[in-house]
Amino acid sequence: SGPTLAVTAGIHGAEYASVEAALRLGRSLDPGQLHGQVIVAPIANPSAFAARSIYITPADGKNLNRQFPGLAHGTFTQVLAHWLFTEIIAKGDAYVDLHGGDMIEALVPFVLHYRSDDVQVDEASARLAHAFGIRYILQGSTPGSTYAAASQAGIPAVLAEAGGQGVWTEETVGILSNGLSRVLAHLGMLDSSLPPVEDIVELDRWAWLRADVDGVFYPAVDVGATVVTGQNLGRVADVFGATLQQLNAPLDGVVLFQVSSLAMNRGDPLLAIAA
Repeated sequence: SGPTLAVTAGIHGAEYASVEAALRLGRSLDPGQLHGQVIVAPIANPSAFAARSIYITPADGKNLNRQFPGLAHGTFTQVLAHWLFTEIIAKGDAYVDLHGGDMIEALVPFVLHYRSDDVQVDEASARLAHAFGIRYILQGSTPGSTYAAASQAGIPAVLAEAGGQGVWTEETVGILSNGLSRVLAHLGMLDSSLPPVEDIVELDRWAWLRADVDGVFYPAVDVGATVVTGQNLGRVADVFGATLQQLNAPLDGVVLFQVSSLAMNRGDPLLAIAA
């Protein structure tokens, strides 16, 4: 008896710290010590995981984390989203989706929760985000994402990010594993108590910068940097070094993630600043 927590990881197949943290959760939980039920899908997008795919599901080229709650009779990724939503996410009284920087992304760990029209669900999601114990908490509204679809269905939800660039370390896996333990304690599902994180920074808006052209990306700041409006963030150049796109900060804030790939294609994300 007790609440049900749904946990997914590997929605993006090359976000490895998330997958390892979810695998460890599933292996380590003792049913005899658990109040309630935990449903874990550690590799939620198996074909993307096998292909080491960046952003997309190979079968149809769609980003799974923009397709929720999915379609029962859509493309491969839309059907996968529908199955994950109905069979895992919707069965939870609370939901955690583990992510990280993709194969070509560096980031500072952060937690997202959704801003909807349901104050009660939003407040419950915010409490989950605080319980997770990561310093940066961002309130967002990404359409088609796991945490947005869950929140819209009345399920308190968070999306947590740590790690990136195609590697997983004990530190980044530990951040996500610790967050899961804290959430389980917060929900009363484990008999443990963890101290609150004192230096939480709450962010409520962010700006994504994308490439306007194909070229070579030269960032001028590091991930985690605090920047001010108008600051030089880098440039996209051609192979001869001529600047094709100059990047300047559109607002004051923190660089939460940044693409680490030299190669850049028109429309690709470059970095995101949260404020």
